[in-house]
Amino acid sequence: MKALTEDIKTGNFRPVYLLYGEENYLKALYRDKLVHALIPESDSMNFTRYEEKEAVPDQIIAQAETLPFFADRRVILLENTGMFKSKSDQMADYLKELPDYLVLIFEEDEIDKRNRLYKAVQKYGRVTEFAPQNTDVLIRWVYGKLKKEEKKITQKDMEYFLTVTGTDMANISSELEKLLSYTMGRPVITREDIDAICTPQISNRIFDMLQAVTEHRQKQAMNLYYDLLALKEPPMRILYLLTRQYNQLLLIKIMQKDGMSSRDIAPKVGLPPFVVNKYTGLCRRFSEQQLRDIIETCTRSETDVKTGHLNDELSVELLLTRLSR
Repeated sequence: MKALTEDIKTGNFRPVYLLYGEENYLKALYRDKLVHALIPESDSMNFTRYEEKEAVPDQIIAQAETLPFFADRRVILLENTGMFKSKSDQMADYLKELPDYLVLIFEEDEIDKRNRLYKAVQKYGRVTEFAPQNTDVLIRWVYGKLKKEEKKITQKDMEYFLTVTGTDMANISSELEKLLSYTMGRPVITREDIDAICTPQISNRIFDMLQAVTEHRQKQAMNLYYDLLALKEPPMRILYLLTRQYNQLLLIKIMQKDGMSSRDIAPKVGLPPFVVNKYTGLCRRFSEQQLRDIIETCTRSETDVKTGHLNDELSVELLLTRLSR
């Protein structure tokens, strides 16, 4: 991101850009910064946006070859074209001789680095990945937003807030706006405020369900399951997320046995360090073999659905009943 920021700051632009990755909030933020630095917002004559299937190479090239109208630059934004995961030789060849007035911007969720077009953008332009941000970055970002609003929060409650929101920056921003409105007139945000107004991500609800199962609170586990069904979560997605969390517990247990710290474990299991600490308490309740057996039981439940022995909703219900006995 530093190189892209420098291009925007200095006005020394590349002829083609690729912005890709899972962190959509940052990706959209930098896309808009780049577009606004390249061309005035009011200049609709020299700005064209293509989305997904609209992005046909012949049409894009024809538009690219059109001279800008009373301006120095033409900008074409191409969103989620899929060209970086499929054969796109025509566009790759076109990048070799782009008109000097043209800037192409590709914005993609997923790419294949073996793709010819990817290699062409890498050669002739600028490639920037927007990966999920680590916990330290997210905490600094949220603290910065709170400081502007003259709000305070303890480190412990900040970590709790991120366990509720997850690490998606768009969701964090949305939930933070709700918190700021809810606590208007008060200088400090508390855990009670977070519980009162923030919507937990599904992974948090799954963890609560897993915790209830582990502690043999069968009624609570089933109520959480029915709540997820009421929120239109598919039973097989619930099963997938539950199985994934048991796998994470197993990995954490194995790595802790090898002497690894929560901070070292966190990137390997895709969780913030303070969430790893939360999982650690559950790990103590299981042996490695017990976790392997539970994962195998989850896999059998999935097989029962795929082979038609049970419907999906009943299969997960029976699994939760069995595990929480």
